Amino acid sequence: MSASYVARRAAQKERVRILYRRALKDTLNWAVHRHLFYQDASELRERFEANKHVEDLDTIDRMIAAAEATYNKFRHPDPYIVPWAPGGSKFTRNPTPPAGIEIVYNYGKEDND
Repeated sequence: MSASYVARRAAQKERVRILYRRALKDTLNWAVHRHLFYQDASELRERFEANKHVEDLDTIDRMIAAAEATYNKFRHPDPYIVPWAPGGSKFTRNPTPPAGIEIVYNYGKEDND
C-alpha cells in the first residue's frame, strides 16, 4: 500500500463518519417518538454497513458523493436547534451589558475590607 492510498482511504473514512453522524442527527428531526428514531437509526446503520466491504477507491468516492447528495436532498427543512445554540430561540436573548458596567462573578465572596 502506498502512502497516497492510505491517505485517500483515511479521508474517505472521515467523510463517511461525518456523513453518518449528520444523517443520524437528522433522523432525530424526522422521528416524532424515540421508538421511531431507534427503528430509523437501525435502518440507517444497516444501509452504511451494507457497503462496508467495498474496497475500490473510485467506487467508494462515487458512493459517498451519491449518499451526500441523497442526504442533502432529504434533509429536514426545519431542524431542531438547541435553544441556547446559535440559531436557537434563546441565543443572545440576554445581550451583553453596555460598556462601563462591570459584572462581578464572585457570588457573595466579596472582600469585606
